[in-house]
Amino acid sequence: MEFDLSWLLLGLPLAFGLGWLASRFDLRQLRDENRRAPKAYFKGLNYLLNEQQDQAIDAFIEAVQNDPDTTELHFALGNLFRRRGEYNRAVRVHEHLLSRGDLSRADRERAQHALALDFLKAGLLDRAEDALRRLEGSPFEAQARMALLAIYERSRDWPQATEIAQRMQAAQQGDFSTRQAHYLCEQALAQAARGETAAAQALLAQAIAIAPRAPRARIELARLQQRTGDAAAALHTLLELPQAAPAALPLAAPLLVETAQATGSAEQALALLQAHYQDMPSLDLLDAIVALETGGSTPQDARGWYVRHLEKEPSLVAATKWLAGETLAHEQFHPQIQRALEQAAKPLTRYRCAACGFEARQHFWQCPGCQTWDSYPARRVEEL
Repeated sequence: MEFDLSWLLLGLPLAFGLGWLASRFDLRQLRDENRRAPKAYFKGLNYLLNEQQDQAIDAFIEAVQNDPDTTELHFALGNLFRRRGEYNRAVRVHEHLLSRGDLSRADRERAQHALALDFLKAGLLDRAEDALRRLEGSPFEAQARMALLAIYERSRDWPQATEIAQRMQAAQQGDFSTRQAHYLCEQALAQAARGETAAAQALLAQAIAIAPRAPRARIELARLQQRTGDAAAALHTLLELPQAAPAALPLAAPLLVETAQATGSAEQALALLQAHYQDMPSLDLLDAIVALETGGSTPQDARGWYVRHLEKEPSLVAATKWLAGETLAHEQFHPQIQRALEQAAKPLTRYRCAACGFEARQHFWQCPGCQTWDSYPARRVEEL
């Protein structure tokens, strides 16, 4: 059978035309798909900028469905879920990312960090701890260690917190010696409560060696020594405090008065308090001086001290204490006036956290509000 060349000449243009149409169809489809994904992404971004988080999430979900391999969209979606408090959905997004075999190492570490944040925000501390431990050796290592430290402090796991603090200090991520001293003090207080006095004193001595300038360990040691009947040792410990941390002496002033009176060393303690009061007037130092000078007698004997303090700086607290020992022209109204002044002065005798402003009647080494260490000055609100 003879081959007709005319059919070949007719077929070539036809094949070329079909191929061209097919290519145009594929290109149009690809272009449409590429248009849809960015459109949804930018729509979600616009919603986010306008603080319309519900609409933003819907737009990002649409974008992820159109292009499930886009990791950035997954991260954006997961962060949105976490910000809205939908931690379960955030966890699913980040776990889906981690399950992908084609994820780069950088994105995998980023997803692991995001997952740890999800667990932290959700309060799942055990799962957060495991996720954070997996970030060792990654660019998120420093952040992970800080988060682990917060977890162990929150759960009062002081040995684990000490381990993390030591590793961070060894990696030159900051000076954590004072914080380690606090951990030892916390453990010492727990042992003292169980009656293990010798072990508690050993821990406090270790805390002083680790952070010689930190005042807490010396004050806690003196308090423990006084409680066990060794007033002389307690006084010796307190007399070392002004050289190590002079600003903390007002916190130890009442205990110093007690130990000085118990050991017959009132004159030595009084000289120390007066010297520091001249450099840094303080209500607590003033009360301690009055207690030692007057021997705990009537308030009338102390009013001269409060007048001298008022000459140095205005103080409603000092004025209230001075008025308590005075005789008024209308003495029948004295109790009502005294009560009113004491009520007005009461908030001024509190301590205030320098980090978050939380106020408390007693001094805290770690703020109950923001969990910051050493954020309470050793001075009352009125003196700040």
